[in-house]
Amino acid sequence: MRIGELSRKSGVPVPTIKYYVREGLLPAGMLTSPNQARYDDGHERRLRLIRALLDVGGMPLSAIAEVLEAVDDPEQPVHMVLGAAAIRITPEEPEDAGPESAEAREEVAALLARRGWRVGPDNPAGRSLAGVLAALHRAGHGGFVELLDLYAEAAESVASADLDYVRRRVAREDLVESVVVGTVLGEAMFGALRRLAHVDASARAYEGGEGEEGAGRK
Repeated sequence: MRIGELSRKSGVPVPTIKYYVREGLLPAGMLTSPNQARYDDGHERRLRLIRALLDVGGMPLSAIAEVLEAVDDPEQPVHMVLGAAAIRITPEEPEDAGPESAEAREEVAALLARRGWRVGPDNPAGRSLAGVLAALHRAGHGGFVELLDLYAEAAESVASADLDYVRRRVAREDLVESVVVGTVLGEAMFGALRRLAHVDASARAYEGGEGEEGAGRK
């Protein structure tokens, strides 16, 4: 296909496609004449991945280039490629040296040890969790930590379902795109489901108060 058709099929403007080629994010097409090149389904797949990383993952082009480098390296295990994408879409938590933060980091390390999760507490997601726990301590709700293992069990089930979905993909680009979309939109979906479950649980627990109709409006 020519670049105009690639643009129509991918939804990416022609100038943007040319920019991605110049920056090395997208392989150049096969020249058919001095001013014409042909593109294939691989280019369309790569554009879809770039847009997912950019629009859904909110990643800068410099980070996208690093992920694509891992995707294109046949020596990189799939686990490392997926990890490269997941790490770069995890928001970094600001450094905090307060006593609550030190306690929170210890709680995260203890949780990882209890669950036997093969990930270190310095993983961006581990630091993010520590930031949440530190905020809970500062707000006077440190007891919420008692629910960590319940949350972890739910997270394990969701992660297993996510990977079952990812395993259906064949191309490495599709694998990474699934991780990005699943991480960002999957978290939003899980959060919405949790809020719906809260409304239902509240209605069941506090019958005689506002009841189901009142709780459903919140």
